[in-house]
Amino acid sequence: MNDPYPTNAGSLDPQAGFAPAPSVSQAAHDLRVAAEEKIKDLAGQAGALKDKAFETATQFRDQATEKAREARTLATEKAIALKTSATEKAAHFREVAQEQWTDTRERAREVHTTAEDYIREHPTKCVLGALGIGFLIGLIARR
Repeated sequence: MNDPYPTNAGSLDPQAGFAPAPSVSQAAHDLRVAAEEKIKDLAGQAGALKDKAFETATQFRDQATEKAREARTLATEKAIALKTSATEKAAHFREVAQEQWTDTRERAREVHTTAEDYIREHPTKCVLGALGIGFLIGLIARR
């Protein structure tokens, strides 16, 4: 036991004697030294905590960067797939529309040819029919 302040006060042993009481300046000095040691110890702990926090923040940043990179890659892949799908559908619609247009033009030509043939074969009927339709339109328009 290396007690800097041995106290034998209260001992019943007459041989023990009394140790001199420490001076106030000595006690203040000892408190200062203890406080400095504690400050150094706490500063070391704070530094270790700071290093750990920095390391954790760096890991978090790296993970976030990687997740963002993965999300960007996934979004790019999805956008490319969507663009490809839209392009294919547009090409399909274009083909269908072209086929419909071609069919409609052929049918219109057939109807035109059939109408011309009918008018050439039955000119009187067609003229009287046209006059009747014109007369009915005139009556409707007057009202």
